[in-house]
Amino acid sequence: MHEKNIIHTGRPIHDAEKAIIMLHGRGADAFSMISLKDHLEINDFSILAPQATRRTWYPYSFLSAVKKNEPWLSSALELIDEVVADLISSGYSYQQIYFAGFSQGACLTLEYTARNPKRYGGIIAFTGGLIGDKIREHLYQGDFKQTPLFLGTSDPDSHVPLERAKASAILFEDMNANTYFQVYPNMGHIISSEELDTVNSIFFQIS
Repeated sequence: MHEKNIIHTGRPIHDAEKAIIMLHGRGADAFSMISLKDHLEINDFSILAPQATRRTWYPYSFLSAVKKNEPWLSSALELIDEVVADLISSGYSYQQIYFAGFSQGACLTLEYTARNPKRYGGIIAFTGGLIGDKIREHLYQGDFKQTPLFLGTSDPDSHVPLERAKASAILFEDMNANTYFQVYPNMGHIISSEELDTVNSIFFQIS
């Protein structure tokens, strides 16, 4: 299961007013997410990027039955919870904590925050959806109190069906997230410059 291996860059935790937890995709590593700091206006953030053991957060498709991806999925969620708890114990409020993930990391970002709704600083999901063979609404109860959420996806995407991405965005909206759902025709399974520009505009006040 996942070891607690957190790559840290940006401002020191004790010297920043905001922190962002960045979750990489399958087969990638923490540094692939950290590289986004060159494109996102997060220079004043403390940046924490957990590294998945064997470069994957869970072994099978996010659309598989949840039990098929256990115990890896629960271990990944517990690891994120530890990172959040460490930030809270360091004096951060939930509203000072942001999340960003791509692909498998975006699915994990959405799953963790939906199970743990708070007024976060922001939630950024580059191509993802809630995890499971179906959306289990009983797991997702609470109020995001207008936390801004960006969910971008391609139509079509080779890994994430548009229907699951859209249904996930609707659930967040129903839980009182300030939801920005963007569909990009034939974008491919990437993070596009257009998405980065949109995220900077929404979250980091760059127009």
